[in-house]
Amino acid sequence: MSTSSSPEESDSLVLHTTDNGVSWITLNRPDAMNAVTWDQRERLIALLDDASADPGVRAVVLTATGKGFCAGADLKNAPAPAFGPARERVSGDVARTIRRGAQRLIAAVLDCEKPVIAAVNGTAAGIGAHLAFACDLVVAAESARFIEVFVRRGLVPDGGGTYLLPRLVGPQRAKELMFFGDALGAADAELIGLVNRAVPDDQVAKVAREWADRLAAGPTRAIALTKQLVNASLDSDRATAFAAEAAAQEINMTTRDANEGVASFAERRRPRFHGR
Repeated sequence: MSTSSSPEESDSLVLHTTDNGVSWITLNRPDAMNAVTWDQRERLIALLDDASADPGVRAVVLTATGKGFCAGADLKNAPAPAFGPARERVSGDVARTIRRGAQRLIAAVLDCEKPVIAAVNGTAAGIGAHLAFACDLVVAAESARFIEVFVRRGLVPDGGGTYLLPRLVGPQRAKELMFFGDALGAADAELIGLVNRAVPDDQVAKVAREWADRLAAGPTRAIALTKQLVNASLDSDRATAFAAEAAAQEINMTTRDANEGVASFAERRRPRFHGR
C-alpha cells in the first residue's frame, strides 16, 4: 500500500496559482513524466471543485512541467490490491479502484463549472491523454504525442476513454487508436479533432494564457451553462436537448452579465462582463 504524502508534498507535486481570474493547475513530477499519483489526483479533484465554487475564478488551465504532460497513472505506487501483488484481489477491487480514481478525476474536469483548457506541453498517455481530452479546449505543443497506451499493457482503457474518444472522433477512429496504441502527433490530433490547436512548443503557455484571459473576461455563467448543455447533448435526444437549452436560457437571463450583454448591444458598445 502506498503511503499518503504530507500536504506540503502534495502541494509541491501540483502547483497552483490564480492570476487575473484564471486558475493555473500544474502537474509537477517532471522526473516521472508527470505520471499521476494518488495524492496528485486528489489534489486535482479538489482544485477543480474549488474553481467551480470560487467566483474569483473564471477559467482554468491544466498543464505540466518538464517534457511530459502526463504519462498516465503511477502504477508503481498504486494502492493495493487493485494493481499490486500484495494479496489476492477480492471481486470488485479493480472496478472500485477505477470508479474512485481515474473516473472521478475525469468527471471532475467534465463537471467543473468553469471552462478548462489543457495546455499539453508533451506526451499525454493513458489517463494523461484522457485528462487532456476531457478539457473543454486543448492547446498542444507540436512535439506532443497522445498515446492510448492501455493495449500495450494488455489493459482495457479506463478514465473515461471509451466514453470520450468515440464522442470526439467517432467509433472507428477511436477503435483504431485504442486497438493499436500508436502514438498520435499533435498535428494529426488537430486534424481529427482531438486538439483545438497544435502550436510551436514555446507558444503553448502563451496561447493558453490568451485563451484563458478571453474566457475570464467573458460571461462566466453563460459559458458554464453552455458547457453543461454541450456535454449533456451527446447523451440526449433532441427533445431533451431542446428543453435543457430553453431552461438554461431562462436561468441565464437572470444573470447580471446577460443583462449587460443586451444593454451593450442596444447602446452599441462593448459589454463589460463581471462573471455574475
